[in-house]
Amino acid sequence: MKPHRRQFLDLAPEYTDFEKAAVSILPFPYEGGISYRGGTAGAPDAVLEASANLELYDEVLREEPYRMGIVTIHPPDIPPQAGDVLEQVYRTTRSLMKAGKFVVLLGGDHSITPGCFRAVQERYANASVIQLDAHADLRDAYDGSRFSHACTMARIRDICKDTLQLGIRSLSKEEAERIDAEDIHLYTIDDCRHGKFDIDTTLGCLTDPVYVTVDVDVFDWSVIMSTGTPEPGGFTWEEGLSLLHQIFLRKNVVGFDVVELAHNDNDYNSPFAVAKLIYKMLGFKLEHVLSEKNLPWPSAPMGTILPS
Repeated sequence: MKPHRRQFLDLAPEYTDFEKAAVSILPFPYEGGISYRGGTAGAPDAVLEASANLELYDEVLREEPYRMGIVTIHPPDIPPQAGDVLEQVYRTTRSLMKAGKFVVLLGGDHSITPGCFRAVQERYANASVIQLDAHADLRDAYDGSRFSHACTMARIRDICKDTLQLGIRSLSKEEAERIDAEDIHLYTIDDCRHGKFDIDTTLGCLTDPVYVTVDVDVFDWSVIMSTGTPEPGGFTWEEGLSLLHQIFLRKNVVGFDVVELAHNDNDYNSPFAVAKLIYKMLGFKLEHVLSEKNLPWPSAPMGTILPS
């Protein structure tokens, strides 16, 4: 795999060596599935640039997660047809997983997620999906396309019925009817804030392992402002990070994506927040693995330890 010209966190070469790194970040600058504002194609580069300014010490974990090794891959060519785009995401993710990497897909719009999850499910047949998002994304088609970002969870549920959707605050009547008819586990932002969501009970109903997909519009505008389909009233930084930390502690997360940031020349805060979000989630994953295996925090890149 060809390395990206700009590495996540701007790490020293010993921590971005493909053979030694535990994590591969796969930027995928695609916005062919959007329905409102553009900019998602420019998001991966903006996040990588912002990440060079992050502190590498995690003040909550009291460690430096980057020491597991994180290599950023050059994006593959993006085909013109949406179906071929998903196939490209699938093939690239599968290759990285075969090389023993824990894959982080960095979008790009949300329509790319099913391609990544298909590769995860090929390896982990019982994998379930947790979605953090403002939107239900359960339409079978939108604007004449079954590959719109408004159809992401519909395409996921074509191959996996074990799903959990959190933070939702925008959906159509037809989506609401589908949720009731299929008894889909979906909790709105109101549910999460008013005692209608018990994390232990809900996560206990999901199979292991788990794939996590985060659409950044799940966060309030005060956290991440630039996104293609904004909705007011999302998670605060503390709410979102606390929820994700609990997910990673309780479940075996075997991959995740962060999508739907929209590049904006006048907004430096949002890509920085996304970069920090990714680093926090990687720290949560490493914490879980080391705790399960009773291992110390690494002082050198860890190779294939994370995907197990």
